Amino acid sequence: MADKIQLTPNVISEQGLRQSLEHGGQLEIECREKPFRKGPSWHGLWVMKSVDPSGDVQMLVTARMDAARGGFKVREFKTATGIISFLADCGFAVAHFPLRAGEKTTLRLQLAA
Repeated sequence: MADKIQLTPNVISEQGLRQSLEHGGQLEIECREKPFRKGPSWHGLWVMKSVDPSGDVQMLVTARMDAARGGFKVREFKTATGIISFLADCGFAVAHFPLRAGEKTTLRLQLAA
């Protein structure tokens, strides 16, 4: 994938993730903390990784640098609404993600033939 934006070997930007998905890559969503209900919303901690067709795995990071740690900041999702919005923006027609800490889900875009 010649146009892939590669920041470092193990991280990927949102733009790079979208490009990977459009070229057959997968999105892995990992639940890091057990979600809990607060009013009408669900809160927890999820992170995402890109798995490109060759099997390379890259952690989704924010566009901002984490100067205190000298690198990139992992993109964390703290609400179910945030995950759903992100998935919709990436072109997914269905939102599917784990609700138990330690579990993972892998999604692939349904590309037009």
